[in-house]
Amino acid sequence: MKTIVILAVLAAFAPARAQDSAVHRERIEWCDAWMPDMNAHDLPRVVLIGDSITRGYYPIVEQLLKGQAYVARITTSKAIGDPALLDELAAFLKQARFDAVHFNIGMHGWAYTEDDYRQHFPELVAAIRKNAPRARLVWASTTPIRADTESGARNDRIVRRNSIARDLAAAEGIPVDDLHALMTPHGDMHSDNVHFNQEGSSLLAGQVAREVAKLLPVR
Repeated sequence: MKTIVILAVLAAFAPARAQDSAVHRERIEWCDAWMPDMNAHDLPRVVLIGDSITRGYYPIVEQLLKGQAYVARITTSKAIGDPALLDELAAFLKQARFDAVHFNIGMHGWAYTEDDYRQHFPELVAAIRKNAPRARLVWASTTPIRADTESGARNDRIVRRNSIARDLAAAEGIPVDDLHALMTPHGDMHSDNVHFNQEGSSLLAGQVAREVAKLLPVR
């Protein structure tokens, strides 16, 4: 009898453990959320979803759209393929009614293959639409890096992920903010291998603000 009970307990936990083994994370994971003007409701509300590059240009986008929209952000190291990404987004998006969502997830999660990226990208779109049902969406392509790394971050992989996401976004009727094309000629604006200096962040912010403005409801 004891043997049967032990086997039953192990069987109950087997699916969860198998799922955990398929999740790839970095040594340190982080999530940084910011939602201003929560008690104001006279302007549309926008959220930028992304990583530390998004966090870099966010303050400038907020200023560029001042008087047009309240701009929030959720930036994270979670990758497409990690179910925790969907949990983070759901918890954040449920806190307000968003009119527009500008999103990019593509610079992290190099342990996931491009086939994984293709498989799980629709889950990201579905999570955003479920938790921000009235919002109009725009997908932003992942920006280039200065040099390939041993960790798996390579420009050829970024190009492949962008191609996958572009096709899936088109199938979903989601427009594209091509930040990759914008920054490809501006390798001199990198502050390190991945991020951009103030000039680069300002260039990104200008394009992001213009694309987001197209999504805002007419007042």
